[in-house]
Amino acid sequence: MNLDRALPALDVTYSDAELNSLLTDPDVLAVIGFGAAAPQSADSRYLRVGLEPLGGRAPFEVWRAPGGITHGREGALHWAGSPDYCFGSIEVAEADYPDLATATEAAYAELSRFTVARQWPHLLRIWNYLAAINEGDGDAERYKHFCTGRSAGMRCLHHQGFSAASAIGRSDGEAVLQVYWLGARACGVAVENPRQVSAWRYPRQYGPTSPTFARAMRGPCVPAQLHISGTAAVVGHQSLHKGDLSAQLDETFANLDSLLASAGNLGGFAAGSVVKAYVRHREDLEPAERLLKQRLPDDAKRLLLLGDICRAELLIELDGIHTLTAAP
Repeated sequence: MNLDRALPALDVTYSDAELNSLLTDPDVLAVIGFGAAAPQSADSRYLRVGLEPLGGRAPFEVWRAPGGITHGREGALHWAGSPDYCFGSIEVAEADYPDLATATEAAYAELSRFTVARQWPHLLRIWNYLAAINEGDGDAERYKHFCTGRSAGMRCLHHQGFSAASAIGRSDGEAVLQVYWLGARACGVAVENPRQVSAWRYPRQYGPTSPTFARAMRGPCVPAQLHISGTAAVVGHQSLHKGDLSAQLDETFANLDSLLASAGNLGGFAAGSVVKAYVRHREDLEPAERLLKQRLPDDAKRLLLLGDICRAELLIELDGIHTLTAAP
């Protein structure tokens, strides 16, 4: 990466401020709300996602970028952009399509159309939330249908490689696919984890279409910033520690340590880290919070959300954005 032409890092934090107050800030690129207690808003910079947080209420996730923000809508697609970064979101009701794969393909076709036509052609990170992600057996599982639709819908972008991503089952049961993403005017660097098989190389047992995501994406910015995909207790391509929340979390942190090292020895989580933990069972939310408190420093910001992981045997998954306070 040419540091003379590097972008500023995206500023990501959690905030308890009022939504309307946040949306008046001129540098706010996006605000993400979580769960039923989060407010509604028609502003294209805002998205409320269908994941319930620990305690029923959560702070907003706020993205800020310098240079002035423009925003608007194109049909079901909402967007906001700075000179360097773009937030985009789209919500697709499954009832409007024959099946989940078709709905997902339609959402990603819109994402792809927008991306290639705008000044932010490089996808750094995508989040996906869908209902009943583990419903169905074998190839009929809904997550596998999602993977098929995603790959088909973003076919025209495959030449640029895969972004970081997460796919989580909504905890509100609403059959609406929610997709949001971070684009940039410059390309990042995809990062893989040597402890894990790359997702697009998974064997056939995981479905007819391999998941299309990188384990992380190092942003084209200074200071260094790593966008971390959903990470769980998977080593090689196999899930480990079935039924053991603590052991799964230990394995997840081993994967995260490996990933941070692979990205350029970016150090451990600290004040520049924003972490989301997705927990399958409501009764595991508080135990997971206690375990995370032991594993994460106090200045690393974290949010616990109730959501299903893409493999039914996995109890917890972490993702996040890790920013160094100075370039390594």
